[in-house]
Amino acid sequence: MRILVTGAGRAIGRATVVELAGRGHDVVATARDPELLKDLDGVAVQALDVTSQDSVSACLAATGELDAIVNNAALTGSGPLEDYPLDQLQRVIETNTIGALRMVQHVAPSWRDRGSGVIVNVSSVQGRVATPLEGAYAASKYALEALSETLHYELGHFGIRVVVIQPGYIAPGMKHGSDHIGSAAYDELRTQWSGTDSTMTGPDGRPGPELVARAIADALADPETPLRVPVGADAEMVLATRARLDDAAFEGAMRSTIGLTW
Repeated sequence: MRILVTGAGRAIGRATVVELAGRGHDVVATARDPELLKDLDGVAVQALDVTSQDSVSACLAATGELDAIVNNAALTGSGPLEDYPLDQLQRVIETNTIGALRMVQHVAPSWRDRGSGVIVNVSSVQGRVATPLEGAYAASKYALEALSETLHYELGHFGIRVVVIQPGYIAPGMKHGSDHIGSAAYDELRTQWSGTDSTMTGPDGRPGPELVARAIADALADPETPLRVPVGADAEMVLATRARLDDAAFEGAMRSTIGLTW
């Protein structure tokens, strides 16, 4: 398969490129800064900013016909919503949500005509479970999951598969250079919420991005893959628990597990 991966400069994106290339696929690795990709061997490299229509058009014109895309490019969005900068929220949603749809809109017409294609959207546990101090990121991933579900219904008719990958806590984690600290009124909440990843992943810590890369590669290869694929023991546990509990019961379980008294 000829597969394009967005946000391939590090972590899940880079691991996915390596995994797919290792399985014999023809991979196009993309990032806003292509210098981050120059050490990748055996793959094509393209500059791509998913927030720019011109950049997406130029990249896909240079790339040519694809069999699949992996929408992985994303920004973090942490900080209390009370004073979260709205322009920063717009940047998060523009990258994490609209950027993925922008990619889909470019490839869908030709894929529809030929009757095949695979879209893998990398979401998160936070696409189904919002948490304190991470509302902007959760909002972008909830929206991505909604778009993905609609695309599943609309494009499945034409032979185009959609898969949502839902990682839990994965090492090394996302860059947090633009996080919003916010009001000191939330300092105690921040203190209580810190270390949640250690609680959820246990003594072995976060698994590496290769775990997600294998899930993505398997999803691309297997036409029976379900719409949503949790990745990681913590993701499987949290999402299964959320599915069987109502809001109050889930909140109680979450507070008890994390030790949250806020």
